[in-house]
Amino acid sequence: MRPTLIKATIKSLHPIKRTIALEGPPGGGKTTIVREVAKDLAGGTSVHHIGICEVFNDRFGYVEKHMPTMLVEDFGIPDLNTGDSTFGYKVPDWFPAEYRDDIPEEGILCFDDRNQCGADLQKVLANICQARNLHGVRMKQGWMVISTGNRQSDRAGANKVLSHLRNRETRIEFETHLDDWTQWAIDNDVKPEIISFMRFKPAMLHDFDPNRDMNPTPRAWVEGVSDIIGAVPPEAEYECFSGAVGEGPAAEFTGYLRIFRKLPNPDVILMNPATSEVPTDPATLYALAGSLAHRATAANFERVCTYVERMPPEFSVLSVSMAARRDKSLASTAAFAKWAVAHQDVLF
Repeated sequence: MRPTLIKATIKSLHPIKRTIALEGPPGGGKTTIVREVAKDLAGGTSVHHIGICEVFNDRFGYVEKHMPTMLVEDFGIPDLNTGDSTFGYKVPDWFPAEYRDDIPEEGILCFDDRNQCGADLQKVLANICQARNLHGVRMKQGWMVISTGNRQSDRAGANKVLSHLRNRETRIEFETHLDDWTQWAIDNDVKPEIISFMRFKPAMLHDFDPNRDMNPTPRAWVEGVSDIIGAVPPEAEYECFSGAVGEGPAAEFTGYLRIFRKLPNPDVILMNPATSEVPTDPATLYALAGSLAHRATAANFERVCTYVERMPPEFSVLSVSMAARRDKSLASTAAFAKWAVAHQDVLF
């Protein structure tokens, strides 16, 4: 299932509190999606913390626990200081217990990398999913349980999920989708070099092979490539890229980056959009389309459209669509309306 549909599905299932297991290859952004759903359900972006609980917009909570580093004792211990012949349990501070008034009534409890934990922890989690309590302490009615994890075929340390736990959740397979990732990348300030390269080489966005030491994944491209562009000396870039996504993808991106950096200055192009030279090499066209999309504003968008109209149609569509995704106000301009009419056979 593609990320946008996953987010819509989680939002739809939150009112009935159906437990979800989101599974897929490493590095796709599964946990990021869950956190973003919590923020969307809150209807706001302001965030503060109450212990480990993130609170969005003062009304919706999000708790994330990394299962492989947890012990059974992390889910509660006997409370022997009762002064009588019986004892109960102390539950952890991250658990959204029904009696707590310091955290929101609604939220998401996310168990990250759940499939890497052993059977003992899975048994505890199964009771939280089904009975919605921990050692007899009920969870708030407005909280939903979601787990994320890799598959056993990914060879990422995933264990077999106990059958009774699997029967208490809805498993959703995560699939990387280029358009969804592009929108996310634009919204999260990923370098335009990376975004345009992925449109040029979409198969490299998420090419995970458990038999390789390094793999190109969305996480690796963002954290291991985009974030270090300009942060290391140019002569060290290839080695750093290779250490994040592997030698082959690093070599291709380094070559693409050289093209990107040798592009004509977009400001010079936009000074004379009707006469500036239009390249013919596909890699250069992808790079230039991304560069112009990143530079587009309401003030210069008519000039951007004038120039990209002289490109092959697929690159014109690519540049304008990326620009409109980055700045949605551009879709309300007269230049966009004129361009959309000319390309209605492609858009509609």
